[in-house]
Amino acid sequence: QMSLKRLLSSGINAEYGGGKGILAADESTGTIGKRLASINVENTEDNRRAYRELLFTLPKENNIGESLGGCILFEETLYQSTADGKPFVDLLNEQGIVPGIKVDKGVVPLPGTNGETVTQGIDDLNARCAKYKKAGAQFAKWRAVIKIGENMPSQLAIQENADTLARYATICQANGLVPIVEPEVLCDGTHTLEQCREVTERVLAVTYKSCYDHHLYLEGSLLKPNMVTAGMQCPVKATPAQVGEATVVTLQRTVPASVVGITFLSGGQSEEDATVNLNAINQYQDPGRKPWFLSFSYGRALQASVLKAWQGKKENVGAAQGELKKRAFANHLACLGKYSGGVDGASGQESLFVANHTY
Repeated sequence: QMSLKRLLSSGINAEYGGGKGILAADESTGTIGKRLASINVENTEDNRRAYRELLFTLPKENNIGESLGGCILFEETLYQSTADGKPFVDLLNEQGIVPGIKVDKGVVPLPGTNGETVTQGIDDLNARCAKYKKAGAQFAKWRAVIKIGENMPSQLAIQENADTLARYATICQANGLVPIVEPEVLCDGTHTLEQCREVTERVLAVTYKSCYDHHLYLEGSLLKPNMVTAGMQCPVKATPAQVGEATVVTLQRTVPASVVGITFLSGGQSEEDATVNLNAINQYQDPGRKPWFLSFSYGRALQASVLKAWQGKKENVGAAQGELKKRAFANHLACLGKYSGGVDGASGQESLFVANHTY
């Protein structure tokens, strides 16, 4: 058991820390299809492979491993190779980027609730984790979804998702995979910053109580939460400083210091907003009371400009890779609280919000 704990802790250190974040390239076949459709590219396995190859083959001089320590893959991508036959897993390892795997199977309605959901995929998870570990994955991700609305979230939805996250995480650790625990409070709605803070605090408190009950080794795990923001349809928008303070205070009240790192999801924020808010979180001053690395695990907020620059054309690969390098480095600076703004991409300030977002 001690050797397994050392393995999990070393896995965290390899993929995370020192201003590094995680690229979430784990969109399901349906979701990546929507991304490709936005640039008029057909959703075929070859096009999906070509796009992911673009993400994973930045020239060495770009030093993308300085900004990214890990990359979450969809199952199809874990087993894919470049056009030249080099496995993506090997490619990532050579860049100093640890390969990970999304292991949940999406959300289903939770009976007895008003449209709330629970995440599925537990039944065969142990066998799949063993298979993914053998294929080269070193960490895993599981996303739970919590909605804010009239009489929502229910205690049932919070508890069911917390228990499922904890079970997933312990199964991962038993197979030598570092689990990313992702209880996402959706930004859909008119709720205020304070309402988001209250709900996020409840969700995280219940999640870590369940992790404790399931005997999760916290030092061998990461948290991927939402930032505390007002709802997308709320007429009063919070400033980055307000988001930074509300987010850090919420984490201080709920997340054990033994959790090594927190990798925020972008949740439909524009690329620039996700970076500016991450910078504000790291700039928030509370000496001695921010015990975790505070970093990023972005999908849309790292890829929107990449897709726009690529447009499915081989001649645009270099420009698209330049967008990824630029955005990843901006977030690397934000992890250090040193981002001063002004890194504009092809997507700019465009909102990346998708209502009731699924992967």
